[in-house]
Amino acid sequence: MKHRIGLVGLGRMGANMARRLKDCGCNVSAVFDLNRETATALASELGAVACNALSEVTAQSDVVITVVTDDSAMHSLFADSGDSLLVGAAGRTFINCATVSPQVHIAVAAAAARSGAQTLEACMASSITQAREGSLYLMLGGEKPVYEAMQPLLAHLAGSMRYIGETGQAARVKALVNMVMNINTAALAEGLGLASALGLDLATIREVFSQTGAASRVLVTDGEDMQNRDHSCFFSAAHAAKDSGIALQLATTHGIQTPLAAATKAQFERMVALGLGELDKSGIAELTFPGRGPQT
Repeated sequence: MKHRIGLVGLGRMGANMARRLKDCGCNVSAVFDLNRETATALASELGAVACNALSEVTAQSDVVITVVTDDSAMHSLFADSGDSLLVGAAGRTFINCATVSPQVHIAVAAAAARSGAQTLEACMASSITQAREGSLYLMLGGEKPVYEAMQPLLAHLAGSMRYIGETGQAARVKALVNMVMNINTAALAEGLGLASALGLDLATIREVFSQTGAASRVLVTDGEDMQNRDHSCFFSAAHAAKDSGIALQLATTHGIQTPLAAATKAQFERMVALGLGELDKSGIAELTFPGRGPQT
């Protein structure tokens, strides 16, 4: 029997993961989002039920995929009382895809186990296009048998996946990925901003960067957007600030100095403070190019 799949959190990633699963012939049975209009529209598109409560998602699903924004949102999904995915959760599997603190994944796994359910963290290092195409890169954490049981389902979503280890380990690796990515983004914005101030041709600079030690994946994904001021959101500045914070907390806990990560977090937090938090992370260039963004 095919799993009945529920999805909670229908933003850019969650909605397109649901569409991908439906396209692959999966039984997308239930969806939930705090924005009822969003949930109702997607449910109609997919032939699913737009649930009014988290407990309804659990009741109508064998596997529930969650894609929410932060630690607080994850805690609310798996609350010990009131409406919660843990109500009637015995026998269910929860695949949690949000970038949240490792300790939250650990706490959620423990709470689910007390309810007779199991969890898997499936941290994503890709964006909206990959979610829709089923070519996500997934880092998995949790009990190995749960990972193995969920592999056929995850294969519909992932072009590649890597089992990292026990619960919390994938979240730690994802924090490192985003820490380095965010630093690279901020560095590229400064390099291109300075090149612009020097009157250099930015297309030429990007080509030179690509053939030298200045090359990076961020150059490919964000360089042209920075030049053209195209900051359509695939990964927001607000999320970049939040994710840099997760890495900084890990560094503090383990006594590691990360001044570049701290400076990068401050830059993305500045974007948020200036009302630019919902721009793509490439929007950090608005803080570094001459004549752009706030003049203070």
